[in-house]
Amino acid sequence: MEYVASLDHEEILIRRGTRSGVHTIVAVHSTVRGPSLGGCRMWYYGDARAAIRDAMRLSEGMTFKSAVAGLPLGGGKGVIMLPNDQRRPEGERRRDILMDFADNVNRMEGRYLTAEDVGISDDDVAVMSEVTHHVSGLSRERGGSGDPSPWTALGVDQAIRVSCERAFGTPDLDGRSICVIGLGHVGAHLARSLADAGAQLVVTDVDNGKKALADELGARWTEPGSALFEDVDVVAPCALGGQLDHRSVPQMRCKVIAGAANNQLADTSVDGLLAERGILWAPDFVVNAGGIINISVELDGEYSETRADERVRAIADTMRRVYDDVDESGRTPLTAAMELARRRLAEARAGAPA
Repeated sequence: MEYVASLDHEEILIRRGTRSGVHTIVAVHSTVRGPSLGGCRMWYYGDARAAIRDAMRLSEGMTFKSAVAGLPLGGGKGVIMLPNDQRRPEGERRRDILMDFADNVNRMEGRYLTAEDVGISDDDVAVMSEVTHHVSGLSRERGGSGDPSPWTALGVDQAIRVSCERAFGTPDLDGRSICVIGLGHVGAHLARSLADAGAQLVVTDVDNGKKALADELGARWTEPGSALFEDVDVVAPCALGGQLDHRSVPQMRCKVIAGAANNQLADTSVDGLLAERGILWAPDFVVNAGGIINISVELDGEYSETRADERVRAIADTMRRVYDDVDESGRTPLTAAMELARRRLAEARAGAPA
């Protein structure tokens, strides 16, 4: 067992599982506003440093995501570090790994609450719940809030509408051209809702099997490598992060970027470049908060889908607040959103109402 100190993180626990021998990580960035919440990611890492960096980066992002959304939660993240040469674990091997991670969660004594993330399903979270009760996002049948993907997609939909209102003068998506990059759980839900609203869709995914969804929605398929540069009103990144950089942004032709992908900017300076080019970027940690907002309703007590719907739709109000600050102060969307998060964190430290 090893603890790794960080100037920014409250604590990081790294532990080799007694059942599986696989290393698992829990990173708690902040509990200032409440227990840290963040999903568990099961992924292949070349070395331990990459896995630790991932846990630290993602947990910090969860702090700001919860703070901007006004949730009584902090930021944390779990990582199950699979070596590159290991096949996807199944059966008893997978169960052992999940239970080892749950042991790690228990050692945090409630300061970290886990949930599903990349490589983890709600069935996996159910296995963890056999060892720890510090879990969230269980299926509706098991008394939880269920799949967070539709709620994340709803929040992205709301953010796109507000962003279009700012960029084009109307939130109406009928006839608006939108490119959805990534048709996973969130991207597929988003594409369907945008199609229902009358948007003209361009879609892509690394899985060519997703062309069936494009045909179903009457969307035009494009290749993943060229999707960012489509001549559309809105680009909605819903796959990998880091694609907006100093090489890609100058080639983009859209007016709005709003999507579910985490860490869309390769570095923070890209925010200024987007502003210089007249592209309105909706900060990802504001846009994609629908899933964690839905889970926060579950943590309130008895889950209510109506209450979850109301709170997720409030992402539109948060986006308006960020854009109002942009207009009034001359800040970029990223600095405006970060300022809102920092202010709420400072209020929580001072004991003031959030």
